[in-house]
Amino acid sequence: MTTTPKKFVHSKPVYTQSVSFNSSQVQRVVKRHLAKVTNALFSTDVILRIIGDEAEIDQLEELISEQIKAVKDDFKHETERLEKLMEDAGINEMPNYTNPTTINVQIKSPQTHEFIQLLSMLDELMGIMDCLWLNAILTSKQRTDASYQWQQRLMRLAGRIIGYESRARASARNQGVEEEVNSQVPEEPTNEQADSDTDFQEVTVDESDDSEPASD
Repeated sequence: MTTTPKKFVHSKPVYTQSVSFNSSQVQRVVKRHLAKVTNALFSTDVILRIIGDEAEIDQLEELISEQIKAVKDDFKHETERLEKLMEDAGINEMPNYTNPTTINVQIKSPQTHEFIQLLSMLDELMGIMDCLWLNAILTSKQRTDASYQWQQRLMRLAGRIIGYESRARASARNQGVEEEVNSQVPEEPTNEQADSDTDFQEVTVDESDDSEPASD
């Protein structure tokens, strides 16, 4: 009796990072996009390697890194600007939060680590903004408008990253390797666009506040 040899499954490096976020804006990004982003970053790399386009892998990694760096730089500059407002006002104490969230994330790629850094930077930025609002340096409208805009900046980046996986899977179908791709990185069913307001699969989140930004 003949037996079919088991297909070789690659052993891939991964580690789990525990991170905490205070602001509802970042918790919302985590709940709606983080699982999809981490899966897309990993799956896109696997798909392109199956297709065999090493040049495209390098180009896409560079493109994603550039886009992450652009958002990171903007977060950094805005944080420095708001920190100057705090310094000028003599504020040196940050607020506490009533419902912080802790998540465990599997880091499967360098870009996933960078995206987690962006979440932490946005959380820091939201904390400074809330501090300035509580000390009457920012108006409620200024705080609401700015926090929403910065949250959307990160959500748009998440949507682009998720879109890269969709295009890679389409390329795999065109080249007749869809079955091999799905055996390595099965496609997760979804009925929404990447940047819709529908919640995506959660990543081990203890609790989160999913209300929209308050108009105060």
